Amino acid sequence: MTTTTEFGLPTVVVTPGSEASTKLTVRNDSDIVEAYEFEVVGECAPWTSVEPARLSLYPGTSEQVTVVLRPPRSSEVRAGEVPLGVRVLPAERPDTAVVSETTVVVEPFFQQHAELVPERRRAWRSARFHVEVRNDGNTPIAVGLVAAEADDQLRVTVPERPTTVAPGVRVELPVRVRVGKVLWFGAPLSWPVRATATSTDAAAPSAETARAEELEGELLQLPVFPKWLLALLALLLALLLAWLMLVRPAVQSAAREAADDRAEELVEVGEQQAAASRTQPPQQPGGEQTPGGEQQQGQPGQPGQGDATGGGEQSSSSIEVRTNTGDQGTGSYVVPAGKVFRVTDLVLANHQGDEGVLTIVFGERTVTTIALETFRNQDYHWVTPIDVPENSAVSATVTCARPGTPASGRQAPNCLQLLNVSGTLADLPRG
Repeated sequence: MTTTTEFGLPTVVVTPGSEASTKLTVRNDSDIVEAYEFEVVGECAPWTSVEPARLSLYPGTSEQVTVVLRPPRSSEVRAGEVPLGVRVLPAERPDTAVVSETTVVVEPFFQQHAELVPERRRAWRSARFHVEVRNDGNTPIAVGLVAAEADDQLRVTVPERPTTVAPGVRVELPVRVRVGKVLWFGAPLSWPVRATATSTDAAAPSAETARAEELEGELLQLPVFPKWLLALLALLLALLLAWLMLVRPAVQSAAREAADDRAEELVEVGEQQAAASRTQPPQQPGGEQTPGGEQQQGQPGQPGQGDATGGGEQSSSSIEVRTNTGDQGTGSYVVPAGKVFRVTDLVLANHQGDEGVLTIVFGERTVTTIALETFRNQDYHWVTPIDVPENSAVSATVTCARPGTPASGRQAPNCLQLLNVSGTLADLPRG
């Protein structure tokens, strides 16, 4: 061996973020002048250097170099014992290189940060927060949370046991906040949320290593029913009262007046028809008025001819036609033998709003064919009656395409039409 090395200290203590050094003695035991270079090996290599970087020695002489350690203040430089090695490389005889070793003790440092996230929550009664803890030191820590005493109406729940956080690691600790009572109405309430995060050395807990951080946040309790909803409910109530007190009586009054006017009109029409039937001379040809208002002259020997004698008594008959979808149904009223039915009024009712076709026939005459969907109530009146002779029928034929929907809101199972035929039922003249 031609090169001898020796560290001045068996161990070197260094604190991250500061500087420490030790001496390394190099002796040239060869018989030539030798130049030496130095290479640091091991975990300390990134932050360790040798000064000077090159050393020349005569045979049989020795000299010291300084090994400087500058570890950064980072969680990557873990606390504890770390081996340090320096390889001494002779320039003339590189095969005689030697490695000198010692131990570096990296001291622990504590640097952590705790934060309540988020700082503010909006909720009706309860909300979830979390405490974000980041260990920027070089040794594991144990973090515990303690909720500050608050109002009896507010409950803050935190983990019961401390949590160990390794160097360079970030953890989230759950925090739950709950208000004792629900806020139904009014303005939002602000509840302060406070907790203390205490961290100690996980390996050797002590008061010297304890660090405490105060955390603050806010829970904004919202009312279940906001102000705008209360205003809307008040407006709706005011509209309902206005309807009950003002609009509804006016509508009912208008409906009664319309019904009274209609009743008076029907009475007047009835009186006019009675007067016309009393004053009409026998055997005088007359005409009939169609629903459209046009006059059609009666044909001799046909109903509506007006050749029947006067007299008789007022009579009316109701015809009901109930028909299934896609079918055709007929309802009729047959004039008794020895009588003639002088029709003056016809009222049709399609109260369900059915769809289809309705055909009205007096004896052998088709009075009208009408689409059901075009009306709900329809009436026809004739100044000159239409005569339906004995044994003939007043009939209604319905072809049901689709039942309608009455006021109940449910579609009817079948079509239903009602007809009321009114007039005079008189005796046939004797031959």
